[in-house]
Amino acid sequence: MEQVRVHGRGGQGVVTAAELIAIAAFYDKKESQAFPNFGVERSGAPIQSFARIDNQPIITREQIYQPTVLIIQDATLIGTVDVFAGATRDTKIIINSPKNCWPELNKKYSQVYCSPATEIALEIFGKNIVNTIILGAFAKYTGLISLESLEKAIRQKFATKGKEIIAKNILAIEKAFK
Repeated sequence: MEQVRVHGRGGQGVVTAAELIAIAAFYDKKESQAFPNFGVERSGAPIQSFARIDNQPIITREQIYQPTVLIIQDATLIGTVDVFAGATRDTKIIINSPKNCWPELNKKYSQVYCSPATEIALEIFGKNIVNTIILGAFAKYTGLISLESLEKAIRQKFATKGKEIIAKNILAIEKAFK
């Protein structure tokens, strides 16, 4: 079973990111689940959400303590929150940060990937909304979901937000994937 933990701040779409992973995995004919973990935190406070993907039914509903994949939407959390708790050398780590980032992490983890999600967000949206963008990198580096299924998930989740928002998000994930 693949266990994904997403870290970010309140208001950054951390919960939506996990939901999109689960929806895309479902489109790829896999079992999946997504759920958040936060209390009364306000906008900007550190939060996390979780997603699981498997080919078998998923029975567990607990938090993810040993992630196989970490997504860090906000690199300022590194060093202030223990985003690497439970990670092993083989945990895939995807960070919203310029390319070739965090070389010190490569000493401890074998698969650290950086995505310039903020740069892409500013270019396409004009503001720092990275939750969908970093999922393009997630699809590329993990192979757990297909880009096609991620696009379907975005169309489903954002159906009420309009065609322009959907088109921009699809453009953004494709750019992050490439």
